[in-house]
Formats: sequence, C-alpha cells, structure tokens
Amino acid sequence: MKHPFIFEPEKCIETILYIINKLPMADIHRISKIMYFADKAHLEKFKCFICGDHYMAMKHGPVPGCTFNILKAVQGDNSILATHIVKMANSALTVQDNFIVKPQREAHLEEFSKHEVACLNTAINQYGALSFQTLSELSCEAPWQATTRNDCINIEHIIALFPNASSLLKNLNIVSRMLD
Repeated sequence: MKHPFIFEPEKCIETILYIINKLPMADIHRISKIMYFADKAHLEKFKCFICGDHYMAMKHGPVPGCTFNILKAVQGDNSILATHIVKMANSALTVQDNFIVKPQREAHLEEFSKHEVACLNTAINQYGALSFQTLSELSCEAPWQATTRNDCINIEHIIALFPNASSLLKNLNIVSRMLD
C-alpha cells in the first residue's frame, strides 16, 4: 500500500517542540521513539499518524523519515528539505552537543487535537525515561524486523500489530486510493 498520509512539516516541528518541552534532555533517538509509539497508538485508535510521517527501518529501530531530515537540517547537515522548512525548523529548534534537541519556544498547542496530545503524553510518560537500549529493543518489533535496513517500513506491517488490523487496512486502502 502506498503511504496513505500527507506529511505536515509544520505539525512535525510542533510535535518535536511538544516532546522536547516535556523531556528537556531529549535527543534525536528519544524523539524518534516517542513519535513512533505515539503514532502507533494514534494510528490504531484514529487511523492516522500525528504529522503524517513515514517510518524508516534504521539501525536502532524505526525512525520517522521526514522528522529525521528536519532534525539533521537543524544539526547543520546538508538538507534535502525545502528552504522554508529548514528556516522554520531553525527558528524553533536547536541542537546542542550534536544530539540534544532544545526548544526555542513552546509548542503551539492549537495545532493538536486532544487525541494527539493524549497519545503524545502517553508515549512520553511510558517511554520518555527509558534508556537508549531499552527504547531500541521495544521499538524493534515485527514491522522493523520485516524491513531491510534503511528502507521504509510498510504501514501494513505496523497495522498488523493491532487487533483491528483488517478493518483499519480496509479504511486506509480507501484513503490511499483517493490520494492517487
């Protein structure tokens, strides 16, 4: 199935800000894992990811691909992103010591639904204090295992983890066809 969601860079930046304002020493790895667990919960309950990102099967588990590119751009790496997205990210975020992401402002909460905030808060509370190793182990589930390293994780593999997988897949197939 084609990825059924449209990535929203502004919402992604707000999501990063939300996480790092709650977890002051959050690094790129921790942000990626919090987003994965929040997105997974939001997908199961509300049929979409919070900012529409896709997940890559990286060495230490799933990584939100566009989010990772935004964070790398803020880090100063050559960016494949549009200039306005890089400017927006640089005005909201900084990276210290090459991996700790710091906010330059609070997140704009009006960007989020109450359900998105609930999924983010649950992920932050449940996974925010865990070690790098534990976060990696917990996120390296069947979808990651079924994907070649550095390739995009098929959303169908993530959905297969859910008890409501067949109905969710049916709904997302309809959405995916509408986006074609």
